[in-house]
Amino acid sequence: MAKENVNQPHNEDYEYDTLTNDRLIKDHDYDGIRELDNDLPPWWKWLFYITIVFAIIYLIRLFVFHADDLVQDKEYENVMAEAAAEQPQQDAAAFEIVLLEDDASLASGEETWGKICSACHLADGGGLVGPNMTDNYWIHGNTVEDLYEIVEKGVIEKGMIPYKDQLSPQKRLEVVSYILVKLQGTTPANPKEPEGEEY
Repeated sequence: MAKENVNQPHNEDYEYDTLTNDRLIKDHDYDGIRELDNDLPPWWKWLFYITIVFAIIYLIRLFVFHADDLVQDKEYENVMAEAAAEQPQQDAAAFEIVLLEDDASLASGEETWGKICSACHLADGGGLVGPNMTDNYWIHGNTVEDLYEIVEKGVIEKGMIPYKDQLSPQKRLEVVSYILVKLQGTTPANPKEPEGEEY
């Protein structure tokens, strides 16, 4: 710290430099270096006081008034609400679930099947972890609406996760259409045993 001349009566708690009259801390002598006992600068003291006032106000707002902008759960909910509002929402009523048979839709459905569905149902639809998709036996129904709902909501107890957050409604409909138009009725290499009811 910078040296400070002290023009006040000597205090027995301190020692004073005989030449400069600097106030020194008593018994603080390390290798000939004496430690000054200067007052803290006023700006430092005011900064310290301000932080104390800020902390008190912050704690009152957080624990007494439960300010929404300070609670992390509320902040998370607000951010998620903003994200949901920004994300384009497709009107479920306007989206018609009908079997798609055009080449572009079926090709897109085949691509989705290869990337996602084939891991559990095999590329030829014969079934592995998931059921055989080529025979006439279905666990949860065989209409386009039935399959669409399964892809959307999943079947957690059977190990199938929901794909509503991973695939758009159009992509879901395309892969369901691919199953019903292109896979059903084919002959896979190693078909899994039938499961569910025959339709």
